[in-house]
Amino acid sequence: MTENAGTSVLGFEPQIGTPSRWSGWRGSLLQGVGPILLGLLAGGVLLLIVGRNPLTFYGTIVNRGLLSPSGVQDSLTRMAPLLFMAAGLIVAFRANIWNIGGDGQFLMAAAVVSGFGPQITGAFPGGLGLAILCGMAAAAGGLWTIVPAMLRAYYGLNEIITSLMMTFVGVNLANLLIKGPFRSQATNVPQTDVIPKDDLLPVIPGTRIHVGILFALVAIAMVHYVMTRTSFGLRLNVLGANPRAAIHVGIDVRRLTIVAFMISGAFIGLAAGIEILGVWGYVRADWNPNFGLTLFALVFLARLNALATVPLVGFYAVISMGATPPPEKQACLTISC
Repeated sequence: MTENAGTSVLGFEPQIGTPSRWSGWRGSLLQGVGPILLGLLAGGVLLLIVGRNPLTFYGTIVNRGLLSPSGVQDSLTRMAPLLFMAAGLIVAFRANIWNIGGDGQFLMAAAVVSGFGPQITGAFPGGLGLAILCGMAAAAGGLWTIVPAMLRAYYGLNEIITSLMMTFVGVNLANLLIKGPFRSQATNVPQTDVIPKDDLLPVIPGTRIHVGILFALVAIAMVHYVMTRTSFGLRLNVLGANPRAAIHVGIDVRRLTIVAFMISGAFIGLAAGIEILGVWGYVRADWNPNFGLTLFALVFLARLNALATVPLVGFYAVISMGATPPPEKQACLTISC
């Protein structure tokens, strides 16, 4: 294999050498924090142009999303599904697979988990029911990638188009399930039955943060290790850099494409399962958090480095939660205060 055969998609080089641990962590930190600082600077200039004080504006957001006890807990809770989705997108993008169908995979998994959740948690004790539901979420997300994966692997069809089409199908099918066989009979609002609070994911003692954030961090660490220290990660990088080179060195490109696509979808399905089992406990019709497009930007800002996505996802979580007005302020948006 030539010296450059391991270069990955879009010119990102897999870390397959033997750098020091400090240099690896330092590089990940710079990749994650650098775009944040540049984004804050650009935003500050825009705020000055429109006559706002950037320090006051940012201070309010940071106070709500990071410094207040409730804000930091809400931000960490928001990070859990985002980190799972980031892990899934990194697996796909490293293999030069454009999995644009994340929202469809997310909602299909959410519908399955919320639709079967009350029965599963009632039939299986404790963590077993949660483990089964998480497995179902991963399976739903992974299986929803089968069509674009097969079309890409065997017919060379552009997965951007096919996965995007599957998103529209997934979103609408999830809504049909919620309004049809999964619909709760206890309310007139089209939604699923509510999973009892005691059957949801446990929280970290002394907080409102569910343990899904810990699983998400483990998933990120696992993806980073696989991508930088295993032969499977190297094969993904070779496939992403040059499919012809991958064939030349004996990689089964079709199989690896399908596997990478399904792993990506499985992580996205897990994101939905963690969000439903950790926060909501049910799903209403037409609910769609639209995390997919946001994660594209964060993952590429991190240069497809799993560890570098953590500060970027944390930054987005703080911004999104800190920019949300408290309930009394939200009421003022619709009624005269």
